[in-house]
Amino acid sequence: MFQKQAAVFLYAVSPVHMGTGQAIGVVDNPIQRERHTGHPCFAGSGIKGAVRHSFEQLGGDPGLIHDLFGPEAGASELHAGAVSFGDAQLVVLPVRCLKEGFVYATCPQALARAHRLLQLVGAAPGWQPPEQGVAEGSCFVSNEGLLTDGKLHLEAYEYSAATLPAVSEIGAKLAEDAIPTGAEYAFFRQKLKRDLVILSDTDFAFFCEHAMLVEPHVRIDDTTGAADSGGLFYTENLPPESILIGPLMASQVRNPKKTKRENGGLDAADVIAKIRNALDGKLLQLGGDATTGRGLVVARLVNGR
Repeated sequence: MFQKQAAVFLYAVSPVHMGTGQAIGVVDNPIQRERHTGHPCFAGSGIKGAVRHSFEQLGGDPGLIHDLFGPEAGASELHAGAVSFGDAQLVVLPVRCLKEGFVYATCPQALARAHRLLQLVGAAPGWQPPEQGVAEGSCFVSNEGLLTDGKLHLEAYEYSAATLPAVSEIGAKLAEDAIPTGAEYAFFRQKLKRDLVILSDTDFAFFCEHAMLVEPHVRIDDTTGAADSGGLFYTENLPPESILIGPLMASQVRNPKKTKRENGGLDAADVIAKIRNALDGKLLQLGGDATTGRGLVVARLVNGR
């Protein structure tokens, strides 16, 4: 049983490929998606594995790895780890805009799910999802500078726009919680506060499906000078500037061979603190294609109860 909870924001600063390992469409290596919404997601098992792999490099105590994350597969001593990462769900997706380059897009459904998760872990969201519905083909903005004749243009599509002060308030709190406080992130905190756009659930789902970064990979045969057999394939990536949120849960260390003077004395609050010290504000690599600069995310922890 887990006694402490927190929420983890994952802010992508490079394309991220957390793959499914199979494909039935034209993209050979699609990213993970939720079945019921089609939104990109990160599996909790992948997040936990990445944090475990990087824990020492992130500044964590290597002597804690087995206690926090569990023994290696095949180990003679078996016990449960003290931390659990849940699946991370999409909150904000960058979408190309005619004005200001791009906007941070979201929808009532994604905001309501993030708000619910923050409340479930006992954190204070500090904002409320908009009560007004958003019709298809319409959106809420706070920055009128994004508009042309009252319309917002995203990719090749035009949306009727209405200003709503709550959009800026939501963007400001998300920026405070999800993006680190360093000066190098100031531009993006301000942009998220200023250029957050709330689309309808349907329109947001369309961009979740069709606004991903799809990269061709080609291996050339040295003899023929043409693409090698099987050497041409397409890989899908979640674009940088995407923001996801997932739950983090902790129990006391459950290694029966550790005394209280050792790590066995760590309770759930201590475990959350160890993860926070190692992870909060740090650069983490998730998913595949690490050697090509993919999978770089910055993590932020929001304390729960």
